[in-house]
Amino acid sequence: MTTTTNKPEPTMVAPIENSLTAGRLPKPAPWIILGAAIAVGAAIFGVLALGGGDFNWGGAIVVGALLYIPSIWLFSMLVEGRRRAMDRLVTALVTGAFVLAMIPLISLTITVVTYGVSRFDAEFFTYSMRNVTGEGGGVLHAIVGTLLITGAAAIISIPIGLMTSIYLVEYGRGRLARGITFLVDVMTGIPSIVAGLFAYALFSIFLGPGTRTGIAGAVSLAVLMIPVVVRSSEEMLRLVPNELREAAYALGVPKWLTIVKVVLPTSIAGITTGITLAIARVIGETAPLLIAAGFTASMNYNLFDGRMSSLPVFVYTQYANQGNPPEAYLDRAWAAALTLILIVMALNLIARLVARFFAPKFGR
Repeated sequence: MTTTTNKPEPTMVAPIENSLTAGRLPKPAPWIILGAAIAVGAAIFGVLALGGGDFNWGGAIVVGALLYIPSIWLFSMLVEGRRRAMDRLVTALVTGAFVLAMIPLISLTITVVTYGVSRFDAEFFTYSMRNVTGEGGGVLHAIVGTLLITGAAAIISIPIGLMTSIYLVEYGRGRLARGITFLVDVMTGIPSIVAGLFAYALFSIFLGPGTRTGIAGAVSLAVLMIPVVVRSSEEMLRLVPNELREAAYALGVPKWLTIVKVVLPTSIAGITTGITLAIARVIGETAPLLIAAGFTASMNYNLFDGRMSSLPVFVYTQYANQGNPPEAYLDRAWAAALTLILIVMALNLIARLVARFFAPKFGR
């Protein structure tokens, strides 16, 4: 006698569906949606241009970007689920903010290079503006003045700022430290023209009214540079682990020698980077140099005697006091602006190289 056993029929288990296991849009889908959104924006502005106006490509791209953000969120919500849709929405917003921030920077760079490269010749970098009233001339006196004034400002501000930051981190306690921190915060927000007026008034007291010298311009830049050096150096010194200090103290090393041999070498890369960025921040100031150092068309190598020109002031004077022909003055202004941008870019590159090669090596 045979017995049959009824096998249970397999039950169908419904797959668990959530936003993490939902489908995904094809890889080219975001680009297709973006292209369709820009096409819709172009169609809108094309219809508006039929009335006799010009077609606005910039407006079409902006409208397309605004249409893309809700469109990518909607398609992702329908296909991928809520979590990935929110991820794509935030990604679109962040990317849009980045592109929006890059537009003026790229536009500025292209404009300055386009208009400034025409006077990038040997005469421009080897001649001054002495006895030049029309075409020709150069920017050598302004480059020399910028280097001398900025160098003097660095010599004044770097020791003061570095010593102040060491005091605040290693020694400062109580009311004096809080007062210095408050004054540094106030100095950080001082308008540049106020620093120029301060330097002008200070030197007018000792040398007489109307005195404008390169050292006065350096003092005005140092007033702007000191709080930046203090803040950047203070943050770098605070990043040094206390264990390093305690290990040095346990070996009987005095505090001042611990700072010189342990703390400063550990943070030297960050301090140097902050100082370089502080120099790049003040090298393009115009108002304090225009008030304190003045302007001259001749070479001046003496910081303590006579007016001294600089690149920002040269750009301003060439644009504000156009002669005949005006194109020559504008070309010199654009070329000097391009030179200043290249100097600032070089300083930022130096700061990055210093941060990479002089950072402490913790590996064995």
